[in-house]
Amino acid sequence: MIRLSAFDERFVHQLPEPLRVVAVEHDHWRESYFFVTHGDDADTDVVVVAMATYPARAVLDALVLGRVGGEQVFRYYQREAGDDPHTPTVGPVSVVVEEPFERLRVTVDGADGFDAELTFHRRTQPYALRRGRLLDDTGSLLWDQSHMIQSGTFTGTYRLGEVSGEVPGWRGQRDHSWGVRDHGRIPMWMWLAIQLDDGMLGVWHWELASGARVFTDGCWAPADGADPVPVVDFHHDLQWTDGHGDVVGYGRDGASVEGLAGTVVFTLADGARVAVHGRGRWCAPYRPLYGGGQHLMDVHTDDGRRGTAVYEVTGRDHHRFFPSPA
Repeated sequence: MIRLSAFDERFVHQLPEPLRVVAVEHDHWRESYFFVTHGDDADTDVVVVAMATYPARAVLDALVLGRVGGEQVFRYYQREAGDDPHTPTVGPVSVVVEEPFERLRVTVDGADGFDAELTFHRRTQPYALRRGRLLDDTGSLLWDQSHMIQSGTFTGTYRLGEVSGEVPGWRGQRDHSWGVRDHGRIPMWMWLAIQLDDGMLGVWHWELASGARVFTDGCWAPADGADPVPVVDFHHDLQWTDGHGDVVGYGRDGASVEGLAGTVVFTLADGARVAVHGRGRWCAPYRPLYGGGQHLMDVHTDDGRRGTAVYEVTGRDHHRFFPSPA
């Protein structure tokens, strides 16, 4: 029997199927929200909230990650889709789109000693990345996804145990993506969200184990509301670092890694070239689930601008970042 949901009453269909049925039938098809906000240097607190729905598995899940008072945060929640596969509420975590592309509210309601009430306010225009796709050597689908990124300011509060904090307009970023992503089998991807006073530099960059490029897309999004300028080329020279800031190998599980440092270079569609130098430390390591994770970075550009950023480097098999495959 075909199962309908309340959202099937709306003018939202893109296929001659109920909304439970997606274009690519795959166990790792997911649609997800992602939010991250942080203070103005690499040692501040960081709050990360992610939520996803998996139609083939008929479940939704939510992750709460980050760093509060120097302590790593990791919370995971899941619910069955049941008769409501679309409402973005999973356990104590909820997302409300109050005004599309302008204002969204993220709540973690007292979950296992962690609370957050955060509101995202648009700082830049959203940018839609083009669809990307990756197959393994046997032709099995690993990734086939569309994605949007947007910089914003966050207001609100958070608490971990006895440590609480205010979010008085911290910068950060949100993503919305949909499609297939089998995270545990991806060789390497890099996601950067660089927050400068005059705008955001963002990129999603994928490579094979050899370092061969699969996909690059991103933008410079000005804080004055002007249209984003696409990234047309991107290069990275980043190294894992230990607790003393020295370069260190990742090994099999990143046990010696505490940070990340190096330079990335963006070339934009208008001809501008921006080099960004950064150094930071873990704010959301993914071990033991996946390799790598997210770092909060202090950054400066070659033209003298300064800011903060979140750098995500993750994967399982890459000649530079993960030379001992997981």
